[in-house]
Amino acid sequence: MNIHEYQAKTLLAKFGVAVPKGGVAYTADEAEKVARQLGGPVWVVKSQIHAGGRGAGRFKGDPNGKGGVRVVKSAEDVKANAAAMLGQVLITKQTGAKGKEVKRVYIEEGCDIKRELYLGMLIDRATGRVTAIASTEGGMEIEEVAAKHPEKIVKVAIDPATGLQPYHARKIAFALALDGKQVAAAAKFLSAMYAAFTGLDASVVEINPLVVTGAGEVIALDAKVNFDDNALFRHKDVAELRDESEEDPMELEAGRHELNYVKLDGNIGCMVNGAGLAMATMDIIKLYGGEPANFLDVGGGATRERVTTAFKLILSDANVEGILVNIFGGIMRCDVIAEGVVAAAREVALNVPLVVRLEGTNVELGKKILKQSGLKIVSADNLADAAEKIVKAVKEAA
Repeated sequence: MNIHEYQAKTLLAKFGVAVPKGGVAYTADEAEKVARQLGGPVWVVKSQIHAGGRGAGRFKGDPNGKGGVRVVKSAEDVKANAAAMLGQVLITKQTGAKGKEVKRVYIEEGCDIKRELYLGMLIDRATGRVTAIASTEGGMEIEEVAAKHPEKIVKVAIDPATGLQPYHARKIAFALALDGKQVAAAAKFLSAMYAAFTGLDASVVEINPLVVTGAGEVIALDAKVNFDDNALFRHKDVAELRDESEEDPMELEAGRHELNYVKLDGNIGCMVNGAGLAMATMDIIKLYGGEPANFLDVGGGATRERVTTAFKLILSDANVEGILVNIFGGIMRCDVIAEGVVAAAREVALNVPLVVRLEGTNVELGKKILKQSGLKIVSADNLADAAEKIVKAVKEAA
C-alpha cells in the first residue's frame, strides 16, 4: 500500500524522524491559511499524488509551465500556486501520459539546503534483512545512480537480532561525507528511521532527498513509505490512510474479491491459478506473437463466484480482444472453474474469442461443462496449444 508524502512524514515524525513543518490543503484558501500559520519567509507548495518526479513533471495542457513542486515567497503566492495545481492533471515519468489529478497540496516551510543526499531502507530478499541504502547523489532516482555511479552507493545490512547499531549509523554517515555534529544528527535520524520501518511493517522507506541544512541538521525533505499489505491488519490507523482514488479501479475491485490483478497494455486477457503459472502464461502468449492484457491469479481456493468476478473484470478492460483461461487443478477443481467461466460468459454476453486449457482435478467434468454450455469456447490440450489458438483467434477477429 502506498500513501502520500504528507502522510508519510506525519508517520515518520511520530518515531522521531526530522521533517520540516507543513500542512495539507484541499483548497487554495486552505493553502494560504496553512502558509500563514507556518510563517515565512519561504514556503514550498507540493502536489500530492502517488508518483515520483513531481517537481520535474508538467500539468496537462501546460507543457512549458511550472512543475508540481514550487518554491514561493509570499502567502499570496502560495494561494495562487495551489489554485493552479488543484484539480489539474499532473504528468510525471511515473504516471505515464494519462497523469493523475491533484486533489490536495502540501504546504511546507522552506529549508536552508546545503547538501542533498539519498537514504532508503528496504528488505533485501537475498539476505532476508532490513538494508539501508545511502548515496551522496540525492535528488536522483537510486536506479539511475546505480546504473551511472554504482560506486556512490553504500549498502548496510542490519541483523534483526541486534537491530540498528551505532556502527551502522557511523558507516553510513561517513560514506555520505558527513562530519562533526552532522554525524550525530545522521545517527539519530537513522535510528528513528529504522524504528519507523520495523514499527510500521514497512516494505520501503525512502528519503530523497535527505538534506543537510546550513545549521548542520539532517532533515527528510521528501519521504516515500510503502507497507507490507499482509501486515496491515496490525495497523488499522495506517490502513485508513489509503487513498483509493489514486489506485487503478480494476485493481482495487480485484483486491475486494481477493484476486491478484495487474493491468497491462496488451489485448489478450489471462485468467490463471497460481502466480508462477500466470507468469508462464504471459510469457508463452508473447512467444506466440501476442500481448497479455493483464496478470490475474485467482488463487488456489477460488470459488465459482470469484471466478465469475475475475472473468467480468477481464472483460471490463476495453482493450481485451480475446481471453485465455489456463487452470491447473490441484487445490482448485476444474469443474468449479468451468462453472464460473460459463456463468460469467452468459452474464456479460461474451463477444471475444475464448480459449480454455484445463488440467488436473475433475478435468473431464470441467471439459464436459464447457462443451455442454453451448458457448463458443475453444478447448486446448496444453499451454502451448492454448497460446497458439488464442493468438490466432485474436488476429483473425481483428
